[in-house]
Amino acid sequence: QVQLVDSGGGSVQAGGSLSISCAASGRTISSYAMGWFRQAPGKEREFVATISDNGGVAYYADSVKRRFTISRDNAKNAVYLQMSSLKPEDTAVYYCAISRGNGTGRTPYDYNYWGQGTQVTVSS
Repeated sequence: QVQLVDSGGGSVQAGGSLSISCAASGRTISSYAMGWFRQAPGKEREFVATISDNGGVAYYADSVKRRFTISRDNAKNAVYLQMSSLKPEDTAVYYCAISRGNGTGRTPYDYNYWGQGTQVTVSS
């Protein structure tokens, strides 16, 4: 049984930084791309970042480029999202997900297992 546990969310003022983590169990993630998505109230789930199976390639949504960094530690079966220069519009529940394969997809349909989400709130 594959399980992803998202953690590390919280409240921060605009301009601040926050790191969130995702721990996987039930499957070794080293053969899969991993992604982060977010969903704000009343909005659809949107792509944030994705990283290839070996960590060599990463892609970001334009809205977070140069502010967020995705990374992974396959030995720990974990993926991370370092967020800096946070803005109020970054407020959302953040979800990590395992790709259906090793492709770095950017839609929710490219992923088949999801964490429970962690809340990130940025105040102005």
